[in-house]
Formats: sequence, C-alpha cells, structure tokens
Amino acid sequence: MGFVREWQPLAGYVQGRWRPLAMDLLVAAVVGLAQVGGAVSRPGVQPLDYVLVLIGAAAIAAWRRAPAAAVVVATTCMLLYVLRTHPGPPAAFPVLITVFAAVRAGHRLLPALAGAVFLGGTLAGSLLTDAPVQQTGDPTVLLLGWFLAAGIGGTVTRARHAYLEQAQQRAAEAERTREEAALRRAGEERLRIARELHDSLTHSISIIKVQAGVAVHLARKRGEEVPEALLAIQEASGEAMRELRATLEVLRDDAGEPPGTGLDRLDDLVARARSAGLPVTVEISGEPRPLPAAVDRAGYRIVQEALTNVARHASGHTQASVHVDYGATELTVRVDDDGRLPAGARPVPGVGLTGMRERVTALGGRLRTGPRPEGGFTIRASLPLTNAALTKDIL
Repeated sequence: MGFVREWQPLAGYVQGRWRPLAMDLLVAAVVGLAQVGGAVSRPGVQPLDYVLVLIGAAAIAAWRRAPAAAVVVATTCMLLYVLRTHPGPPAAFPVLITVFAAVRAGHRLLPALAGAVFLGGTLAGSLLTDAPVQQTGDPTVLLLGWFLAAGIGGTVTRARHAYLEQAQQRAAEAERTREEAALRRAGEERLRIARELHDSLTHSISIIKVQAGVAVHLARKRGEEVPEALLAIQEASGEAMRELRATLEVLRDDAGEPPGTGLDRLDDLVARARSAGLPVTVEISGEPRPLPAAVDRAGYRIVQEALTNVARHASGHTQASVHVDYGATELTVRVDDDGRLPAGARPVPGVGLTGMRERVTALGGRLRTGPRPEGGFTIRASLPLTNAALTKDIL
C-alpha cells in the first residue's frame, strides 16, 4: 500500500501529460485512415500519394505542441495530394484542423496564408482540368466556408481560454487578498492581546516577584529561616515572568518560534513542585533525545498543568509521579497522583484539562484522563513524533 501511495502522484502526472498526446494521435489516425480509404477508392493513385496523405494526417498529432509546423506540413502535403489526384473537399480536413490549431495558438498570418494557398491551389488545379465551372466553384465556396469556420472557431476557443485564465488569476488574487487580510487581522489581534498581557498580567506578576524577594531579603537580614512556601513563590513568579515574556515575543512576532520551554527543564519544574510541598518522583524510559519543538513544549506543559492541578487539589499526604517515555514513534507523558479522588468518580473538566486536550489534539495525539482504580487521578498523553515539527504550536 505504501508503494501505491508513493506512485500515485507520479501516475497522475504521467496521465495528465500523456492523455492529450494520446487523443491527438487517435485523431490523426482516424483522419489518416479516412484519407487513405478515400485514396483507395480513386483510380490512378500512386504510392507517393499515400505517403503525402499519411504525412499530412500525421501532422495533426503536433497541433498542440507545434501548431505552426503542423499547419505548414499539412498544407504542403495535402495540396500536393490534391493537385495530383483531385480527391475533392474531404482532402482539406487535415489542413482545417491545423489551421484551427494555429489560430487557437495565437497565429494570424500563417493560418490565413495556409488557407489562401490551399484554396488557390485547389481552385487552380480544378481549372486546369476540363471540369465545368459549376463543379469547380461549388467545392471552392464550400472549402472557403470551412476555412472561415475553422478560423472563427480557433479565435473563439482562444478567447475562451484567455477568459478562463483571467478568471483563475482573479480567483487566486482574491484568495491571496483574503489570506492577507486574515493574517493582518490576526496580527492586530495578537498585538492587542500582547498589550493587554503586558499592561495587566506582567505588572501583577512583577509585584508578586518583588514582594516575595523583599520578604526573603528581610527574613535573611533578620537571621530568620525563610519559609519554603515563600521561596517557592519567588521562584514560581520568576518562572512565570520568563514564560510570559516568551509568550509576548510569540504574539509580537508571528513568523518566529517561541524560545519555549521543553522537557529539558523538567528537573526545574519538579524542583519547584517539591519546594511547594508536593512530593514528586520522576521516571524516564527510552533514550532521551531532541524532540520536535511542538512535542517538546506540549510534553512540558502537560506535566506542568498536571502538577499544578495536583498541588491545587492535594491533601497533606498526596504524592505525584511523572513518567516520560521516549518511544520510537511517539512521546508518552503520564502523571499519576494518589489524592482523595475516589475510584470511579468523574471530575469536572476545567480550563487546564481542556487546554491540555487541545494541545494533544492539535499534534494528532491521544489524551486519557480519569480516576485510577486504586484512587487518585491519572493523566496520560501520547504525542506522535512524525510531522510534529510542522504542526502549529498552541500557546
């Protein structure tokens, strides 16, 4: 099946390229057989006449790729054939087709000249015979009408193709304009959000960080032991400021990737959780290696959100365990806790779990959340590594 999928684009390209040529060859073959059939029914036809008929019909196969050469070859061969055998108006079919093709391709003088030469040669050849004027004039008028119809048909077809191309160009331009407008509106919205975050949230976090730093400094100056909770507040506020600055950089620069936070900072995240009073154990399986940026950030954010939820809802004896598995095709992150959630109970999803699910879904992964049979809660995310670098990050 993989072999078939790989060859499907190539097969479509070959089919789209060779189908018109096959149709042209088929038309040339049909016209050639009709001309040969007409030559066979006429007395005195020589082998050279069959060669001229076949070459004139074969020129039709080149009407798309070389219309000028096709009309010259078809006119020359069929005019010689007409002058030698006088087969009548059907011998003009190869010339009519190539004249249509030349006009369709944008030529003007050449198809007009070819039609005039063929009509003039046919009329002169008929006059050199002993045929009555009526038998000479009627076929000439008929051929003149056919050539005019071929020229008009080629002109209309060319105009139609030009109109369709212009319509496609206008549609592409309109689509590009809509995309630019959407990107511009998105950029304006990002800047607005960045300003709001900078003016409100950054200020509040800065105050928390400064106040925590002052409290730690005063406690140490007085020789008192600094509470672990105060140190955790100071460290968490500093980390929040760093992540907020990274988010603001992304909002202000739509083309750049965020500096981001990945699983390489998992130890710092666990240390902050422990300093806040939450016992956490970490288990790493597989071979740690560089991951696609989107997967790396998503894995870190899932652990961060899970530990935040555990710390928020934990009792005094709650413990958490983090397991990260570097698989061959996916990254698996699991966070378990032994909190008070009874077995079989269904928690109400909050903003954190919803955002977590959105991250995992955007990467094409799977997320399972729910109570553990032995009590507590578990969060397990499986993030595929294939094509993850191309996936847009969710802030």
